[in-house]
Amino acid sequence: MRNLKDSSSVIRQNEAAKKSKKHDANLQKNSTLYFQVGLIVCLLVTYGLFEMKFETTIPTIAERWEPDDNFTIEIPVIKPEQKSFAEPVVKKRVVNPTKFIPIKDNPPTVIETPIQTNALPLNPDDIVLVNPPVDTPPVDFIKVEEVPVFPGCEKKKGREAKSKCMSEKITKLIQRKFDVELANELGLIGVQKIQVQFKIDKMGKVTEIKTRAPHPLLSKEAERVVDLIPDMIPGKQRDKPVAVRYNLPINFKVQN
Repeated sequence: MRNLKDSSSVIRQNEAAKKSKKHDANLQKNSTLYFQVGLIVCLLVTYGLFEMKFETTIPTIAERWEPDDNFTIEIPVIKPEQKSFAEPVVKKRVVNPTKFIPIKDNPPTVIETPIQTNALPLNPDDIVLVNPPVDTPPVDFIKVEEVPVFPGCEKKKGREAKSKCMSEKITKLIQRKFDVELANELGLIGVQKIQVQFKIDKMGKVTEIKTRAPHPLLSKEAERVVDLIPDMIPGKQRDKPVAVRYNLPINFKVQN
């Protein structure tokens, strides 16, 4: 009984050995086949790469843009339409010179009326001579002790701060109100310079406006705009109100 068991175990071992040898043989055959297939695929891929064409493009670099530092405001020329006006027809009244109306030449009647007065005779010693008031010349704005105060600059401290505030306020007024299109209508091109001088009297009012411009119409426009400056607190010299002379240059550029 024991011998039968031993023989059956030997048979099983032999069968297992045969199966393992067969499996090893199959693995060797399959690995050789896989290697050949992989080699063929690599050769095909290599051949395909050699046959392909590649184009090399060089990227273009845009030219560097350099900004223009000079900024100018171009004002288009506006040509006003010329309107034709028909002259009104005035009917003249025809006067017949042959018909005259006679007028009697009567002399004027003069009526004399005596003038009665109760005035006492004039004594030359009673006449008191009064010296006429002397109008002191205006003080230059840069020399006056206390500059005029423009409306809205009352809270500024010091002469320099009040002067700067006044200059800024007047500049904004000129920029808003001055008609620069007038230069286009006059055919002026380029930088236009207008010199303006005016006086701020003891009451703080702008008076005696003087202008000098390339064209008379520009002078009138400058006078019109400067006349819009509101009343100010007058300047002072030694704590007394004085007239102050102020110079105002107006410059602007006109281009086609």
